[in-house]
Amino acid sequence: MTAPRVLDLFCCSGGAAMGYHRAGFAVDGVDIADRPRYPFTFHRADALEHLAGLITTREIERYALIHNSPPCQAGCTLTVGTNQSRGWGAEHVQLIPELRTLLNATGLPYVIEQPNGKAPVRRDLRLCGESFGLGVLRHRNFELGRWSTPQPPHPVHRGYVRGVRHGVHRDGPYVAAYGAGGGKATVPEMQAAMGIDWTDTREELTEAIPPAFTYWIGTAFLTCRQEVLV
Repeated sequence: MTAPRVLDLFCCSGGAAMGYHRAGFAVDGVDIADRPRYPFTFHRADALEHLAGLITTREIERYALIHNSPPCQAGCTLTVGTNQSRGWGAEHVQLIPELRTLLNATGLPYVIEQPNGKAPVRRDLRLCGESFGLGVLRHRNFELGRWSTPQPPHPVHRGYVRGVRHGVHRDGPYVAAYGAGGGKATVPEMQAAMGIDWTDTREELTEAIPPAFTYWIGTAFLTCRQEVLV
């Protein structure tokens, strides 16, 4: 049988892609920057323009699912509130409304991923690294379009994220896989904590979704799809 195909928009280094691959999907990635370490078929392009072109040519019909991880800086906790007053959020464009319009035009099921913050996405699903025994918490919210799955339980965290926060250093079972300094994770620590070994680029690792998240999502989608077919 031919594997269902997922379109991975704003794909970065392929953390999400690897999870879908392990769940049984063929994967095509799209990113505006060159990603030589992306482990599957890769197209360098503006994600919204690429999606619009696939709709126009009807090539979009070869996909079973569209995964989207648009830039989060316009609505994440790093660029709102106090940080916004410092100018961090002043120049970031919110792509989600335009993206959702295109996704609705495809008629296909989709996933939009975002970190905690004020991004305009429904929180249909929230995943945490502790659910998968990872060394990061990496809370992520997911809007599910044209399909749904129950929210899994959110387990109690086993302790703190290691590092300095508000001037206080704490130790804990999780590493901070973002930024630098203040006890943030090293590249090898991030790789081990998230289960990503095909890139050692810090910028890619700090933006990556642990593959365990999308393996869970992909498996849930295929189960839902099979139930509909039956």
